[in-house]
Amino acid sequence: MTDPVPPRAEIVVDLAAVRHNVRILKDLVTVDGPVQLMAVVKADGYGHGMVEVAAAARDAGADWLGVATIEEALALRAAGDHGPLLCWLSAPGDDFAAAVAAGVEVTAYSVTELEEIAAVGPARVQLKVDTGLSRGGSPRSEWQHLFAVASDLERQGRITVTGIWSHFAASDEPAHPANDAQEAAFREALALAETAGLDPDVTHLANSAAAILRPSSHFDLVRCGIATYGLDPAPGVSPRLGLRPAMTVRARLVMSKVVRAGEGVSYGHTWHAAEDTTVGVVPAGYGEGVPRAAGNTAHVWVGDSQRPIRGRVCMDQLVVDLHGELPPAGTEVVLFGAGDLGEPTAQDWADAVDTISYEIVTRVGGRLVRRHVDTETDTETDTDADTEDSGRTTR
Repeated sequence: MTDPVPPRAEIVVDLAAVRHNVRILKDLVTVDGPVQLMAVVKADGYGHGMVEVAAAARDAGADWLGVATIEEALALRAAGDHGPLLCWLSAPGDDFAAAVAAGVEVTAYSVTELEEIAAVGPARVQLKVDTGLSRGGSPRSEWQHLFAVASDLERQGRITVTGIWSHFAASDEPAHPANDAQEAAFREALALAETAGLDPDVTHLANSAAAILRPSSHFDLVRCGIATYGLDPAPGVSPRLGLRPAMTVRARLVMSKVVRAGEGVSYGHTWHAAEDTTVGVVPAGYGEGVPRAAGNTAHVWVGDSQRPIRGRVCMDQLVVDLHGELPPAGTEVVLFGAGDLGEPTAQDWADAVDTISYEIVTRVGGRLVRRHVDTETDTETDTDADTEDSGRTTR
């Protein structure tokens, strides 16, 4: 039997890195007491594969999983997850009945939403309060009413309020005044909830950055999203914790060729060769989620060094400067990875295109094949990243 032909371009996710990161984070937040940890696996596990990452996080001791939508929560249940699971984003008419039947804890932002949930109860509900992000969550002017209605519905046996929570706006900037203000507001909300007769199992405010940088905000539970995947939620601020990036994106050169001095490269000729050089064609572009803005700014890894992207990133491909070398077609190119060998990281790409690492890893996909490896057990699973149901086949 011949060896399978490697894909043109792929995402490789190391589940051992996910477990490693969860263990570090859990050890960190439990130093001063019994704080629970939620691994946030929304948006297909930030592009890493929701089902696989969720299982790895559970194995490493994650007490909870968190997702945005009911559909994501139900997909986890269908994949066999039965532990504590919270979802927090819904629209009128969403299938709360299916979530309740599956033992998913849902979130209410308003009295209207709470009553819609209670109509399909008895439901396990968490209440989200807006403490200053001015996004989802009950505004301060409605807290007392929300808590009073929730308490009444709980007495009727239609819901159980299992949690109260909120979300920071600037926890990656420890000195930002919003952090103190939000934490104070959250404590005010908890006091109002207690006055209304509510006694939730968990209260939570901290995301990844706050879990690392603001112990006072840990309460009963912290929600770790980007840190679960080994990426720094506060670059340049966080201490070195030993987190390991779990995702590598790589491809194989399609060809390499000579470009003469003065010749332009890619659409619009936004880059011209200052001298004779060579370039390589990489079969990944913005159709795979590579940012178009990476043209002339980001680097990739070829051989043993970083190579700059030249010209505009196209829908299906990009061009890199090989500085006179002509490696054969099929040579491996690493767009970004853990950085252990000197290859660019997702944070390097984020810096290059003026965004955050969250966007880099979450947007990548399209026609890329996603392969899960486990460097602790040497197992692999391949997934087409553009398949909505993430059907998995073992190679």
